[in-house]
Amino acid sequence: MADPEKAESKVQDDTEMASEEGEDEGAMDESSRKELVDQIMKDPQSLPKAMKRRIKALKKLQLEFTEMEADFYKEVHDLEVKYDSQHQRLYEKRRQILNAEVEPTDEECDFKLDDDAEDEEDKNLCNDLEKKAKVEGEEAEKPAAPAHGFDEETKGIPEFWLTVFRNVDLLAEMLQDHDEPILAHLTDIRIKFHDEPMGFSLDFHFSENEYFSNKVLTKYYEMKCKPDPEDPFRFEGPEIVKCKGCTIDWKQDKNVTVKVIKKKQKHKTRGAFRTVTKTVPRDSFFNFFNPPAVSDDVGEVIDEQLQALLTADFEIGHYIRERIVPRAVLFYTGEALDDEDLEEEEDGEEEEDEEEEDDPDYDPTKDKDGKQQDCKQQ
Repeated sequence: MADPEKAESKVQDDTEMASEEGEDEGAMDESSRKELVDQIMKDPQSLPKAMKRRIKALKKLQLEFTEMEADFYKEVHDLEVKYDSQHQRLYEKRRQILNAEVEPTDEECDFKLDDDAEDEEDKNLCNDLEKKAKVEGEEAEKPAAPAHGFDEETKGIPEFWLTVFRNVDLLAEMLQDHDEPILAHLTDIRIKFHDEPMGFSLDFHFSENEYFSNKVLTKYYEMKCKPDPEDPFRFEGPEIVKCKGCTIDWKQDKNVTVKVIKKKQKHKTRGAFRTVTKTVPRDSFFNFFNPPAVSDDVGEVIDEQLQALLTADFEIGHYIRERIVPRAVLFYTGEALDDEDLEEEEDGEEEEDEEEEDDPDYDPTKDKDGKQQDCKQQ
Protein backbone atom coordinates (compact mmCIF):
# COMPACT_ATOMS: atom_id res chain seq x y z
CA MET A 1 0.00 0.00 0.00
CA ALA A 2 1.40 3.43 -0.99
CA ASP A 3 2.44 5.85 1.71
CA PRO A 4 -0.13 8.74 1.65
CA GLU A 5 2.46 11.28 2.86
CA LYS A 6 4.87 10.37 0.02
CA ALA A 7 2.04 10.51 -2.52
CA GLU A 8 0.99 13.95 -1.29
CA SER A 9 4.61 15.16 -1.40
CA LYS A 10 4.98 13.91 -5.00
CA VAL A 11 1.80 15.70 -6.08
CA GLN A 12 3.03 18.93 -4.46
CA ASP A 13 6.43 18.64 -6.19
CA ASP A 14 4.77 17.97 -9.55
CA THR A 15 2.51 21.01 -9.06
CA GLU A 16 5.45 23.29 -8.21
CA MET A 17 7.41 22.03 -11.24
CA ALA A 18 4.43 22.61 -13.52
CA SER A 19 4.00 26.10 -12.07
CA GLU A 20 7.67 26.93 -12.66
CA GLU A 21 7.50 25.60 -16.22
CA GLY A 22 4.38 27.70 -16.83
CA GLU A 23 6.14 30.81 -15.53
CA ASP A 24 9.13 30.12 -17.78
CA GLU A 25 6.85 29.69 -20.79
CA GLY A 26 5.01 32.91 -19.88
CA ALA A 27 8.31 34.78 -19.58
CA MET A 28 9.42 33.42 -22.94
CA ASP A 29 6.12 34.44 -24.50
CA GLU A 30 6.49 37.98 -23.12
CA SER A 31 10.08 38.16 -24.36
CA SER A 32 9.02 36.89 -27.76
CA ARG A 33 6.24 39.45 -27.96
CA LYS A 34 8.63 42.30 -27.12
CA GLU A 35 11.12 41.06 -29.70
CA LEU A 36 8.36 40.89 -32.30
CA VAL A 37 7.21 44.45 -31.56
CA ASP A 38 10.78 45.76 -31.77
CA GLN A 39 11.31 43.97 -35.06
CA ILE A 40 8.12 45.37 -36.58
CA MET A 41 9.03 48.92 -35.49
CA LYS A 42 12.60 48.68 -36.78
CA ASP A 43 11.89 46.79 -39.99
CA PRO A 44 8.20 46.66 -40.96
CA GLN A 45 9.24 45.44 -44.42
CA SER A 46 10.21 42.12 -42.83
CA LEU A 47 6.53 41.26 -42.34
CA PRO A 48 4.84 38.81 -44.71
CA LYS A 49 3.57 40.32 -47.97
CA ALA A 50 -0.08 39.70 -47.08
CA MET A 51 0.28 41.58 -43.76
CA LYS A 52 2.07 44.48 -45.46
CA ARG A 53 -0.87 44.83 -47.88
CA ARG A 54 -3.28 45.01 -44.95
CA ILE A 55 -1.15 47.65 -43.22
CA LYS A 56 -1.20 49.72 -46.41
CA ALA A 57 -4.99 49.50 -46.41
CA LEU A 58 -5.04 50.64 -42.77
CA LYS A 59 -2.75 53.58 -43.56
CA LYS A 60 -5.02 54.61 -46.42
CA LEU A 61 -7.93 54.61 -43.97
CA GLN A 62 -5.81 56.66 -41.57
CA LEU A 63 -5.09 59.21 -44.30
CA GLU A 64 -8.81 59.47 -45.03
CA PHE A 65 -9.45 60.06 -41.33
CA THR A 66 -6.75 62.77 -41.25
CA GLU A 67 -8.32 64.54 -44.24
CA MET A 68 -11.74 64.40 -42.55
CA GLU A 69 -10.15 65.86 -39.41
CA ALA A 70 -8.76 68.77 -41.47
CA ASP A 71 -12.24 69.40 -42.91
CA PHE A 72 -13.64 69.39 -39.37
CA TYR A 73 -11.21 72.10 -38.25
CA LYS A 74 -12.02 74.18 -41.33
CA GLU A 75 -15.71 74.05 -40.42
CA VAL A 76 -14.85 75.07 -36.86
CA HIS A 77 -13.04 78.11 -38.29
CA ASP A 78 -16.11 78.90 -40.43
CA LEU A 79 -18.24 78.78 -37.27
CA GLU A 80 -15.86 81.19 -35.55
CA VAL A 81 -16.23 83.58 -38.47
CA LYS A 82 -20.02 83.18 -38.34
CA TYR A 83 -20.26 83.99 -34.63
CA ASP A 84 -17.64 86.73 -34.78
CA SER A 85 -20.23 89.39 -35.61
CA GLN A 86 -22.12 88.53 -32.42
CA HIS A 87 -18.90 88.61 -30.41
CA GLN A 88 -18.05 92.03 -31.84
CA ARG A 89 -21.29 93.43 -30.41
CA LEU A 90 -20.25 92.25 -26.94
CA TYR A 91 -16.67 93.47 -27.37
CA GLU A 92 -17.93 96.91 -28.39
CA LYS A 93 -20.12 97.12 -25.29
CA ARG A 94 -17.13 96.10 -23.17
CA ARG A 95 -14.98 98.79 -24.80
CA GLN A 96 -17.58 101.46 -24.10
CA ILE A 97 -17.80 100.52 -20.41
CA LEU A 98 -14.02 100.34 -19.98
CA ASN A 99 -13.49 103.76 -21.52
CA ALA A 100 -16.37 105.50 -19.69
CA GLU A 101 -18.36 106.09 -22.87
CA VAL A 102 -21.42 104.52 -21.24
CA GLU A 103 -22.40 103.67 -17.69
CA PRO A 104 -23.97 100.20 -17.36
CA THR A 105 -27.61 100.13 -16.28
CA ASP A 106 -28.84 98.43 -13.11
CA GLU A 107 -30.15 95.59 -15.24
CA GLU A 108 -26.76 95.14 -16.93
CA CYS A 109 -25.09 95.05 -13.50
CA ASP A 110 -27.50 92.44 -12.15
CA PHE A 111 -24.95 89.63 -11.80
CA LYS A 112 -25.05 87.93 -8.43
CA LEU A 113 -22.57 85.34 -7.24
CA ASP A 114 -21.96 83.79 -3.81
CA ASP A 115 -19.18 86.28 -3.15
CA ASP A 116 -21.56 89.17 -3.87
CA ALA A 117 -23.97 87.94 -1.20
CA GLU A 118 -21.14 87.71 1.33
CA ASP A 119 -19.98 91.22 0.46
CA GLU A 120 -23.53 92.52 0.94
CA GLU A 121 -23.68 90.93 4.40
CA ASP A 122 -20.35 92.47 5.38
CA LYS A 123 -21.51 95.85 4.12
CA ASN A 124 -24.74 95.70 6.14
CA LEU A 125 -22.81 94.66 9.23
CA CYS A 126 -20.42 97.60 8.84
CA ASN A 127 -23.34 100.00 8.44
CA ASP A 128 -24.96 98.68 11.62
CA LEU A 129 -21.73 99.07 13.58
CA GLU A 130 -21.23 102.62 12.32
CA LYS A 131 -24.76 103.59 13.35
CA LYS A 132 -24.22 102.09 16.79
CA ALA A 133 -20.95 103.98 17.19
CA LYS A 134 -22.62 107.27 16.31
CA VAL A 135 -25.43 106.65 18.78
CA GLU A 136 -22.91 105.99 21.54
CA GLY A 137 -21.00 109.12 20.58
CA GLU A 138 -17.95 107.21 19.40
CA GLU A 139 -16.05 108.26 16.36
CA ALA A 140 -15.80 105.59 13.69
CA GLU A 141 -12.30 104.91 12.45
CA LYS A 142 -11.62 105.95 8.88
CA PRO A 143 -10.62 102.98 6.71
CA ALA A 144 -7.21 103.20 5.06
CA ALA A 145 -7.23 104.35 1.44
CA PRO A 146 -6.97 101.40 -1.00
CA ALA A 147 -3.66 100.93 -2.79
CA HIS A 148 -5.22 101.23 -6.27
CA GLY A 149 -6.24 104.85 -5.64
CA PHE A 150 -9.67 104.52 -7.29
CA ASP A 151 -12.79 106.03 -5.76
CA GLU A 152 -16.46 106.53 -6.64
CA GLU A 153 -15.50 109.39 -8.97
CA THR A 154 -13.26 107.16 -11.12
CA LYS A 155 -14.51 106.91 -14.71
CA GLY A 156 -14.60 103.60 -16.57
CA ILE A 157 -11.90 101.09 -15.60
CA PRO A 158 -8.49 102.76 -15.96
CA GLU A 159 -5.53 100.70 -17.22
CA PHE A 160 -7.74 97.65 -17.70
CA TRP A 161 -5.64 95.98 -20.40
CA LEU A 162 -2.35 96.91 -18.73
CA THR A 163 -3.58 95.18 -15.57
CA VAL A 164 -4.56 92.09 -17.59
CA PHE A 165 -1.07 91.98 -19.09
CA ARG A 166 0.53 92.33 -15.67
CA ASN A 167 -1.57 89.47 -14.31
CA VAL A 168 -0.65 86.97 -17.03
CA ASP A 169 2.89 85.58 -16.74
CA LEU A 170 3.25 84.96 -20.47
CA LEU A 171 2.57 88.64 -21.21
CA ALA A 172 4.13 90.11 -18.06
CA GLU A 173 7.49 88.66 -19.14
CA MET A 174 7.33 90.88 -22.24
CA LEU A 175 6.60 94.07 -20.32
CA GLN A 176 9.34 96.54 -19.46
CA ASP A 177 8.99 99.59 -17.22
CA HIS A 178 9.18 101.88 -20.26
CA ASP A 179 6.25 100.00 -21.90
CA GLU A 180 3.71 100.52 -19.14
CA PRO A 181 2.99 104.26 -19.65
CA ILE A 182 2.19 103.46 -23.30
CA LEU A 183 0.02 100.43 -22.52
CA ALA A 184 -1.97 102.61 -20.14
CA HIS A 185 -3.36 104.11 -23.39
CA LEU A 186 -4.48 100.69 -24.71
CA THR A 187 -8.26 100.95 -24.99
CA ASP A 188 -9.20 97.70 -26.75
CA ILE A 189 -7.97 94.51 -28.41
CA ARG A 190 -10.04 93.02 -31.23
CA ILE A 191 -9.80 89.80 -33.25
CA LYS A 192 -10.45 89.63 -36.99
CA PHE A 193 -10.74 86.27 -38.76
CA HIS A 194 -9.50 85.71 -42.31
CA ASP A 195 -10.19 83.14 -45.03
CA GLU A 196 -8.03 82.05 -47.96
CA PRO A 197 -5.57 81.79 -46.42
CA MET A 198 -6.96 80.94 -43.01
CA GLY A 199 -5.71 83.31 -40.33
CA PHE A 200 -6.52 86.06 -37.87
CA SER A 201 -5.44 89.56 -36.90
CA LEU A 202 -5.06 91.14 -33.47
CA ASP A 203 -5.89 94.86 -33.49
CA PHE A 204 -4.54 96.87 -30.54
CA HIS A 205 -6.42 100.18 -30.23
CA PHE A 206 -4.76 103.14 -28.48
CA SER A 207 -5.97 106.52 -27.33
CA GLU A 208 -4.00 109.61 -28.34
CA ASN A 209 -0.60 109.57 -26.68
CA GLU A 210 2.84 111.19 -26.74
CA TYR A 211 4.64 108.08 -28.03
CA PHE A 212 3.29 107.27 -31.50
CA SER A 213 0.65 108.54 -33.90
CA ASN A 214 -0.95 105.17 -34.79
CA LYS A 215 -4.49 104.65 -33.57
CA VAL A 216 -4.28 100.88 -34.18
CA LEU A 217 -1.34 98.46 -34.15
CA THR A 218 -2.00 95.19 -35.98
CA LYS A 219 -0.42 91.73 -35.79
CA TYR A 220 -1.45 89.25 -38.50
CA TYR A 221 -1.13 85.47 -38.26
CA GLU A 222 -1.47 83.09 -41.19
CA MET A 223 -2.57 79.53 -40.46
CA LYS A 224 -2.41 76.21 -42.27
CA CYS A 225 -5.11 73.57 -41.93
CA LYS A 226 -3.98 70.97 -44.41
CA PRO A 227 -1.94 67.80 -43.82
CA ASP A 228 1.57 67.86 -45.27
CA PRO A 229 1.51 65.57 -48.36
CA GLU A 230 4.99 64.27 -47.45
CA ASP A 231 4.13 63.62 -43.79
CA PRO A 232 0.33 63.70 -43.39
CA PHE A 233 0.14 61.73 -40.14
CA ARG A 234 1.79 64.54 -38.15
CA PHE A 235 -1.30 66.71 -38.67
CA GLU A 236 -2.84 67.76 -35.34
CA GLY A 237 -5.08 70.62 -36.43
CA PRO A 238 -4.59 74.21 -37.62
CA GLU A 239 -1.14 75.66 -37.00
CA ILE A 240 0.28 79.15 -37.34
CA VAL A 241 2.88 79.21 -40.10
CA LYS A 242 3.81 82.88 -40.38
CA CYS A 243 3.10 86.28 -38.89
CA LYS A 244 3.43 89.91 -39.89
CA GLY A 245 3.59 93.04 -37.77
CA CYS A 246 3.16 96.70 -38.64
CA THR A 247 5.18 99.90 -38.72
CA ILE A 248 4.92 101.98 -35.56
CA ASP A 249 5.11 105.71 -36.29
CA TRP A 250 7.12 106.75 -33.25
CA LYS A 251 7.24 110.40 -32.31
CA GLN A 252 10.63 112.03 -31.99
CA ASP A 253 12.81 110.47 -29.25
CA LYS A 254 9.89 108.29 -28.05
CA ASN A 255 10.81 104.93 -29.59
CA VAL A 256 11.03 102.55 -26.61
CA THR A 257 12.31 99.63 -28.70
CA VAL A 258 15.75 101.23 -29.05
CA LYS A 259 18.14 103.09 -26.81
CA VAL A 260 20.85 105.60 -27.64
CA ILE A 261 24.36 104.89 -26.43
CA LYS A 262 27.04 107.58 -26.40
CA LYS A 263 30.69 106.57 -26.52
CA LYS A 264 33.87 108.64 -26.40
CA GLN A 265 36.51 107.79 -28.98
CA LYS A 266 40.14 108.97 -28.87
CA HIS A 267 41.99 109.84 -32.08
CA LYS A 268 45.09 107.65 -32.45
CA THR A 269 47.51 110.38 -33.54
CA ARG A 270 46.11 113.69 -32.35
CA GLY A 271 44.74 112.37 -29.03
CA ALA A 272 41.53 114.35 -29.45
CA PHE A 273 38.23 112.93 -28.17
CA ARG A 274 34.91 112.78 -29.97
CA THR A 275 31.49 111.51 -28.89
CA VAL A 276 29.87 108.86 -31.06
CA THR A 277 26.14 108.17 -30.79
CA LYS A 278 24.86 104.68 -31.52
CA THR A 279 21.30 103.33 -31.52
CA VAL A 280 20.89 99.74 -30.31
CA PRO A 281 17.78 97.54 -29.82
CA ARG A 282 16.35 96.99 -26.35
CA ASP A 283 13.68 94.74 -24.87
CA SER A 284 10.12 96.00 -25.20
CA PHE A 285 6.61 94.65 -25.56
CA PHE A 286 6.37 96.63 -28.79
CA ASN A 287 8.93 94.37 -30.47
CA PHE A 288 5.87 92.10 -30.75
CA PHE A 289 4.90 94.19 -33.79
CA ASN A 290 8.26 93.60 -35.47
CA PRO A 291 8.58 89.78 -35.66
CA PRO A 292 11.55 88.05 -37.33
CA ALA A 293 11.33 88.01 -41.11
CA VAL A 294 10.91 84.58 -42.69
CA SER A 295 11.48 83.75 -46.35
CA ASP A 296 8.51 82.51 -48.40
CA ASP A 297 10.80 79.84 -49.87
CA VAL A 298 9.35 76.54 -48.59
CA GLY A 299 12.64 74.72 -49.01
CA GLU A 300 14.66 77.17 -46.89
CA VAL A 301 15.79 75.75 -43.55
CA ILE A 302 15.13 77.96 -40.50
CA ASP A 303 17.86 77.96 -37.87
CA GLU A 304 17.02 76.87 -34.31
CA GLN A 305 17.23 80.34 -32.74
CA LEU A 306 14.87 81.88 -35.29
CA GLN A 307 12.50 78.92 -34.96
CA ALA A 308 12.43 79.38 -31.17
CA LEU A 309 11.57 83.08 -31.56
CA LEU A 310 8.78 82.29 -34.03
CA THR A 311 7.39 79.51 -31.84
CA ALA A 312 7.23 81.88 -28.84
CA ASP A 313 5.58 84.56 -30.98
CA PHE A 314 2.98 82.12 -32.32
CA GLU A 315 2.24 80.93 -28.78
CA ILE A 316 1.63 84.50 -27.58
CA GLY A 317 -0.60 85.37 -30.54
CA HIS A 318 -2.64 82.19 -30.10
CA TYR A 319 -2.99 82.81 -26.35
CA ILE A 320 -4.22 86.39 -26.83
CA ARG A 321 -6.75 85.19 -29.39
CA GLU A 322 -8.03 82.13 -27.51
CA ARG A 323 -7.85 83.31 -23.89
CA ILE A 324 -7.13 86.98 -23.32
CA VAL A 325 -9.61 88.71 -25.62
CA PRO A 326 -12.63 86.45 -24.94
CA ARG A 327 -12.07 86.29 -21.14
CA ALA A 328 -10.38 89.62 -20.41
CA VAL A 329 -12.44 90.55 -17.33
CA LEU A 330 -11.61 87.21 -15.67
CA PHE A 331 -7.89 87.84 -16.15
CA TYR A 332 -8.37 91.35 -14.76
CA THR A 333 -9.96 89.99 -11.58
CA GLY A 334 -7.63 86.98 -11.41
CA GLU A 335 -10.40 84.37 -11.63
CA ALA A 336 -9.08 82.95 -14.91
CA LEU A 337 -5.63 82.71 -13.35
CA ASP A 338 -7.01 80.53 -10.54
CA ASP A 339 -8.51 78.16 -13.14
CA GLU A 340 -5.20 77.90 -14.99
CA ASP A 341 -3.25 77.28 -11.77
CA LEU A 342 -5.68 74.47 -10.96
CA GLU A 343 -5.15 72.90 -14.39
CA GLU A 344 -1.37 73.09 -13.94
CA GLU A 345 -1.61 71.44 -10.51
CA GLU A 346 -3.70 68.59 -11.94
CA ASP A 347 -1.21 68.11 -14.78
CA GLY A 348 1.63 68.05 -12.25
CA GLU A 349 -0.13 65.41 -10.16
CA GLU A 350 -0.68 63.22 -13.23
CA GLU A 351 3.00 63.48 -14.18
CA GLU A 352 4.00 62.59 -10.61
CA ASP A 353 1.74 59.52 -10.68
CA GLU A 354 3.27 58.41 -13.98
CA GLU A 355 6.79 58.77 -12.56
CA GLU A 356 5.85 56.65 -9.55
CA GLU A 357 4.43 53.94 -11.80
CA ASP A 358 7.63 53.91 -13.85
CA ASP A 359 9.79 53.68 -10.71
CA PRO A 360 10.88 50.02 -10.26
CA ASP A 361 11.09 50.54 -6.47
CA TYR A 362 7.57 51.97 -6.22
CA ASP A 363 5.21 49.74 -4.21
CA PRO A 364 1.55 50.61 -4.96
CA THR A 365 0.42 48.69 -1.88
CA LYS A 366 1.96 51.37 0.33
CA ASP A 367 0.49 54.80 0.93
CA LYS A 368 2.33 58.13 0.86
CA ASP A 369 3.71 57.56 4.37
CA GLY A 370 5.24 54.26 3.29
CA LYS A 371 2.86 52.25 5.49
CA GLN A 372 1.32 49.01 4.32
CA GLN A 373 -2.36 49.56 3.56
CA ASP A 374 -4.90 47.21 5.07
CA CYS A 375 -6.81 44.98 2.68
CA LYS A 376 -10.37 44.56 3.84
CA GLN A 377 -12.05 41.39 2.64
CA GLN A 378 -15.77 41.11 2.39
